[in-house]
Amino acid sequence: MPRETVTAGGAPEPAGPYSHAVIANGLVFISGQGPVNPEAGTMPDAFAEQVRQTFENVRTILDASGASLDDVVKVNAYLTDLTRFAEFNEVYGEFFRHDPPARTTVATALLGILVEVDCIAVLTGQEE
Repeated sequence: MPRETVTAGGAPEPAGPYSHAVIANGLVFISGQGPVNPEAGTMPDAFAEQVRQTFENVRTILDASGASLDDVVKVNAYLTDLTRFAEFNEVYGEFFRHDPPARTTVATALLGILVEVDCIAVLTGQEE
């Protein structure tokens, strides 16, 4: 399967020279997404709402790629403050209720946002 880039309408514009996602070998690689609301161009102040908006952005890109949250096999989450890990987990559970994907969560410095998430999904019907 050739490499294909995805630009998702309804997702925040990439902040640099990268694609929203790349599809290769039956996998969807989603670039790191933050909490910008693409309609308003703003982001929520509250941490939990930033997490929700981030996963809504991820969902939009997955949809444009032909995948869904149910197809996600790996999530990398980056938080500015690991004392908010429990709150992150609570919101994360809203999006991955059953058979959650593998995940890594790390603390990091982010520019102006409290959370960033990237993930890998399998295209349905493309598994080997």
